[in-house]
Amino acid sequence: MDTVFSARVIEWRGPALFSFLPLPEDTAADLQEVAAVVAYGWGRVPVEARLAGTAFTTSLIPREGGYLLPLKKAVRAPRLLGPGDEVTVGLTVRA
Repeated sequence: MDTVFSARVIEWRGPALFSFLPLPEDTAADLQEVAAVVAYGWGRVPVEARLAGTAFTTSLIPREGGYLLPLKKAVRAPRLLGPGDEVTVGLTVRA
């Protein structure tokens, strides 16, 4: 599955600070079929993401009926991305 979506960066403040992009509802719904086949450990879905010319691998995290895409610091920092910034991301589910 390949898709492109736009979302605003959100932060989760636990013991450590994490940044995520929430997948839009329609994208998360489309992903449900594929997730049943490729998901592992707690429902995580392996993906390759592309943001402003940078590709990185990670896993989508299921959350409240949808998914969150973790944004690594190595991807955020050079672009000065922070909470509330809107970005467009390409996403490919890895098998």
